[in-house]
Amino acid sequence: MLSTSAVALTAYAPTSMIAQSSLVTRSVPAKMEITDKAGMESLAVKLNPSLGFWDPLSIVDSDVSPETIGWFRHAEIKHGRVAMAAFVGYCVQANGIHFPGLLDKGGVSYADISAAGSPGDQWDALPLAGKLQIIGAIGILEFIGENSEFLEANGQKHYVRGGKPGYYPPFNGYINNGAPNTIPHPAPLNLFDPAGLTAKLSPERKEKALLAEINNGRLAMIGIMGLLSASKGLIVPGLDSLGLAQYGGEYMAPLTSATTAALYS
Repeated sequence: MLSTSAVALTAYAPTSMIAQSSLVTRSVPAKMEITDKAGMESLAVKLNPSLGFWDPLSIVDSDVSPETIGWFRHAEIKHGRVAMAAFVGYCVQANGIHFPGLLDKGGVSYADISAAGSPGDQWDALPLAGKLQIIGAIGILEFIGENSEFLEANGQKHYVRGGKPGYYPPFNGYINNGAPNTIPHPAPLNLFDPAGLTAKLSPERKEKALLAEINNGRLAMIGIMGLLSASKGLIVPGLDSLGLAQYGGEYMAPLTSATTAALYS
């Protein structure tokens, strides 16, 4: 399952997506750039006034570089988004919700995959071609998000070079825009904002939404790891009593020995 496999990449970074200046005065448009420890501390208070700035591993010190801050901020934002998708995906699959019809021409249906058991078992039941397509799609999306040409075509920089952590470039900034050396393929979709809603928000509303995304992502990381742990028979207060289907495989080994054997057969 995509949601349970991708969550293994979840990382920690004590920060947010907006700049300190947007917290000092609400008349200044919300920004993404934070380059020092002071900015991180101010944002931490906005994110969770009760906890405040908490850095048990001392990742951020007085000599921390802007590149390091950008890297960790992007890690938290991206993995928070993955965790939110994983949590929702797990709940959907655990309740037997699936697409109608056939998964492939061989006669395997979505209902067959759903009937395999827990979300982890459903991933294991996928045909090899399906697993490779999912992993390949993730690789392509990761390449686009990290590629400086895609970012610069949309007027942005890489997050370790002064760009906005969490920013994902629209496809049409680099693909099929009529400029030289671009890819001639119709791909107008903006994955981050497909409906164009965020462009209409006020700076104050963007500030609030960016803070909410960080907090929701943190909660989702805790939530999906709790579901995975409970499905392996571990004691997770509030989750181990829900009767979740147990998974006998290995979440950290998304390609089983049978799948590996098929790859080299």
